[in-house]
Amino acid sequence: MRTVILILSVSFLLSANLFAQRGWEVGAGVGVSYYFGDLNPNFDLGHPGPAVSLLGRYNFNDRLAMRFALSYAQIDGDDSRSTNSFQLARNLSFKSNIIDASGQFEFNFFRFVHGHRDYFFSPYVSLGLGVFHFNPKAELDGVWHELRSLGTEGQRRGEEYLSVLPAIVYGGGLKFSINYRWSINVEVNARLLFTDYLDDVSTTYPNPAEVRRLRGDIAVALSDRSIEGGNPEAIGEPGRQRGDATRNDSYAFGIISVNYYFGQLACPRISRPELFAKF
Repeated sequence: MRTVILILSVSFLLSANLFAQRGWEVGAGVGVSYYFGDLNPNFDLGHPGPAVSLLGRYNFNDRLAMRFALSYAQIDGDDSRSTNSFQLARNLSFKSNIIDASGQFEFNFFRFVHGHRDYFFSPYVSLGLGVFHFNPKAELDGVWHELRSLGTEGQRRGEEYLSVLPAIVYGGGLKFSINYRWSINVEVNARLLFTDYLDDVSTTYPNPAEVRRLRGDIAVALSDRSIEGGNPEAIGEPGRQRGDATRNDSYAFGIISVNYYFGQLACPRISRPELFAKF
């Protein structure tokens, strides 16, 4: 009986621990970025921007990991791409660079072991927190202007929206082990934001006379660009809807990364003599 118990115990411990992995991996990836907000309310995926990312991941075992990422992306939006009559009349546009840092917990749906012939693949999900920097700009007469400092919705000096903010980060993807050291990840990561000013558009048109007094003529021109769209007169009456403040903006990355694993296979616990003491 003791022999049977010993064999069963050894088999269980081998299956549970032989391929458990603990250690760091680092990687780099390239892909695309997408902006969703007042200038892209219908989640149009036809105009991606570039994105690059650096990744560090600590594997606790073959199911759980903690990852850290630093990403850079370019996003943009343009009312002229829409078929909506209001957006076409509004005629706003912007672009922005995004610098993004995040930390997320990952869960593998399958066991994932670097270099293993059976456990070389797994879908995974991730959830965590991040912080990002953005700076929307718009072009006027061939010159790009930073919109935040112009108060295009009537913000007074010192009341501008923040350009560095936190975010909830979530996503998922697929992991493929090429060999013991190298693997490939294909993933989508999105950001739940706490701002509606990623595109500098949120509430209503301000009083142009007040904007001119506080910020100047360029601020007035970039606040209401409807007259540039061929309209007989500007639509930016003070208090009229300019954006939708009930929905915050967001952005997402689609990244393919190549990663290098530094860890080692964990030693099976059955090699410890104390496990055999009771026999």
